[in-house]
Amino acid sequence: MDLDELLKVRARFDAEMREGAQPDAAQARVERVGAVVRQIMPGLGWSGVLWSDLDEETADAEIAAQVAFVAECGASEFEWKLYDYDRPADLGDRLRAAGFVPEPPETLMIGRVAELARLPVDPPEGITLRVVTDEAGVDLMMEVHARAFGTERPRIREQMVSLLRDEPETIAAVLAMAGDTPVSAARMEMRPGTSFAGLWGGGTVPEWRGRGIYRLLVAHRARIAAELGIPYLQVDASDDSRPILERLGFDRLGVTVPYVLPGPTEA
Repeated sequence: MDLDELLKVRARFDAEMREGAQPDAAQARVERVGAVVRQIMPGLGWSGVLWSDLDEETADAEIAAQVAFVAECGASEFEWKLYDYDRPADLGDRLRAAGFVPEPPETLMIGRVAELARLPVDPPEGITLRVVTDEAGVDLMMEVHARAFGTERPRIREQMVSLLRDEPETIAAVLAMAGDTPVSAARMEMRPGTSFAGLWGGGTVPEWRGRGIYRLLVAHRARIAAELGIPYLQVDASDDSRPILERLGFDRLGVTVPYVLPGPTEA
């Protein structure tokens, strides 16, 4: 995409997926409070700021309002999802001063579904794909994530089980299997009426990397998005996955940093 098209796509992304965000689970709610759009989710679900319209005069007061809200609602964790083009330019510094802790940056990347759906989908030798539709499949995905990323992800497990149970049309999850052993996993999340499907959780265990499985799972999900008429795929890419996605044809829209405010139980 040229610069003009990238800016138009970014504006569309901000309007649909941030300012006009829909809840990412049946139990969540999205609300606009002042110049901030946030999601609130009980339990282990994701809560945080999705979008803001701030300047040097209003930023500190809005940040303080969110900190006070978190203290009142007792959320276990609250994240301010900051993009490098958000304003004011020193918003990250202001968040740190208010107690938010930055996590590693990720690259916001967008790909055209029409092009990505044409990627080869023949699996590497010894690999078959398994569509995940139930809790047992989710547990296999969590097994892959633990081996691929070295961390347990109870929040992701709860979210996936909830979506498969309550809103199965909004999620497409898949495993790459070597015989009976799961070696890679990924999911795609879709909200009704939006132009972007999000690719999440793509990970492969170390001994199976470098064989094209990651590309296979991207192509698999792109074909599902194409069938649903969704024009773009969106990824918050790590430094490991960004070069692969660039080779597949994704474009960079910006950088996003999660600023996390620990809840009272973690203070």
